[in-house]
Amino acid sequence: MSFVNGLHFNNIRGDIYGGLTAAVVALPLALAFGVSSGAGPIAGVYGAIFVGFFAALFGGTPAQVSGPTGPMTVVMALIFTQYTAMFPNDPGHGAALAFTVVVMGGLFQILFGVIKIGRFIQLVPHPVTSGFMSGIGVIIILLQLGPLLGHATTGGPLSSAQALPEIFANPAVYALLLGLLSLAIVYFLPKRINQIIPSPLVALLAGTGTLLLFIPEGEVSLLGEVPTGLPGLHLPILNLDWSLLTDMVKSALVLAMLGTIDSLLTSLVADNITRTHHKSDRELIGQGIGNTVAGLFGGLPGAGATMRTVVNVHAGGRTPLSGALHALILLAVVLGAGGLAQYIPHAVLAGILIKVGTDIIDWDYLKRLRNAPKAGVAIMFVVFFVTVFVDLISAVAIGMVMASFLFLQRMTDLQVKSITAINHPHEEAPLTDHEATILGETKGQILLYHMEGPLSFGAAKGMVKRWAEFNDYQALVMDLTDVPALDFTATRAIDDMISDTLAMKRVVFLVSARPRVMKFLVSQGVIAKLNPNHIHKTRVGALCHAAQILDFEPEGCET
Repeated sequence: MSFVNGLHFNNIRGDIYGGLTAAVVALPLALAFGVSSGAGPIAGVYGAIFVGFFAALFGGTPAQVSGPTGPMTVVMALIFTQYTAMFPNDPGHGAALAFTVVVMGGLFQILFGVIKIGRFIQLVPHPVTSGFMSGIGVIIILLQLGPLLGHATTGGPLSSAQALPEIFANPAVYALLLGLLSLAIVYFLPKRINQIIPSPLVALLAGTGTLLLFIPEGEVSLLGEVPTGLPGLHLPILNLDWSLLTDMVKSALVLAMLGTIDSLLTSLVADNITRTHHKSDRELIGQGIGNTVAGLFGGLPGAGATMRTVVNVHAGGRTPLSGALHALILLAVVLGAGGLAQYIPHAVLAGILIKVGTDIIDWDYLKRLRNAPKAGVAIMFVVFFVTVFVDLISAVAIGMVMASFLFLQRMTDLQVKSITAINHPHEEAPLTDHEATILGETKGQILLYHMEGPLSFGAAKGMVKRWAEFNDYQALVMDLTDVPALDFTATRAIDDMISDTLAMKRVVFLVSARPRVMKFLVSQGVIAKLNPNHIHKTRVGALCHAAQILDFEPEGCET
């Protein structure tokens, strides 16, 4: 395995331009995410630098650009608010706890990569991710409406929603004008200009320029002084009581899971536009290293960033060199021009973030709601509302449980429908002519019970119910030819049917269970209940044997 996945120097020009373009897009977003998180604008830039650099070097998606994202910022804002509120007299200690959570989240992501959990993320159903991401998009919008109109953010999404009537009734005029200017640029900047200068940067420059030229000093809330130079090391706080440590572990797991989902979804986007295949587990290790280092230096956690990745690829970036270069360019900006950021209005950043929020919402799925399966729509809306009004981890957990139960129900229905129980031949019966002749001549005395496909616990009750519909037979022929696997509960159901049939002084035959299935039936004591001579390789052989035991002599059966 190469030290840096996908690194080569055959595309240096494209990687340089891609990294430069991605950095131009990343700068205003990093500042905005930093402000939104509560940790300050420089935390967003530090996050973009460290996550972007180390995820590029050690990740598994060569063209991916990483850094703070909307979903990760929403979670970080909640974490930062929670821990700084615990220590109102020492907010620095609360901030240190929050960055310790970021380090822990990064370590969890590394662990996810090592134990190869990345492949399981693809099992998350689209309605769950759709509701989850759309909910995060709405949270970002709710949190930024206040700053857009010149008011401070009033807490979480619920309190922000409750404050909207007062905010809309008392807007700060100058802030609103700057916010509307920012919105107009990020939504309506002509595509040909956007390809040269990304709309977030245009909004940042235009909004700040308008403020400096036309708006009286003190009328609009600004970022204020932004630290410059290299960041200091934030050593994790380890002397924690048990309850606080437990709470921090939970928060770190939320960050790690969200970062995993966010990054791998972006990796799929990168695969689609570069016609490559990412290495999901290596990507998680790279993201984990990036987030661990970011937490150590006071940076926001991050993930694979879709907009920055797409911009990078379209500009020519193809290798990790582009992502690493984007981070180094941001570092150069911090070292050389970080002080200029103090004049950026909060309202301008709010306009940029509202566009980010609307982009995160899964409009494609919402457009298909009318024709989408109702169960999937229900899951999507449940996950959406739980995301917005409860918390993110509960939303994913509830969505996965709902999706799992619905999937199980569908699989159970299919498994039960695949069961065929026949004692009289008819046109729709899946029988050969010889089999139909045997069943016809035995006049309902033989019940052919055929199962197909893997059998699980969900189908067990339906298996027994289908068998119990027949009473007037004397021989049960159980055909497991087309069953590739079964679980313990399905085996118990088969055992019960065999035991009950034998208890009624009837005979039971088994047809050609596959080696894996037969081995499991033997281990569970099912085969021991059968006469060894009643186990046949073919269904015709079992039917003939059953007919002869019942004193019938069907045509074509050897005596």
